[in-house]
Amino acid sequence: MTPMNTQKLMNLIGLAQRASRLIVGETQVLTVVRSQQAKLVILVADAGAATAKRITDKCAFYQIPLTQVLTSTELTTALGRPRKIVAVMDAGFARSMEALM
Repeated sequence: MTPMNTQKLMNLIGLAQRASRLIVGETQVLTVVRSQQAKLVILVADAGAATAKRITDKCAFYQIPLTQVLTSTELTTALGRPRKIVAVMDAGFARSMEALM
């Protein structure tokens, strides 16, 4: 992913957060994945192996798109607080984010 697209993705994540279209935190994300309400899950590329496997397996089982293109520093910058995983709840935001990746 180009640096320009990375910045655009980070801006979209921040916009989605301000629009209350993000779910943050592993437990809450797993809940919306199980209920199939999540449109896209973003997990940081430097997440722990156990967490990455758990999230990857759940997203694959429930057929929710998953991406690991951002680092924890980039996601923290986009959200303004330390986070490792977010779920996008809006289809429009999810489509826009997937187009950038």
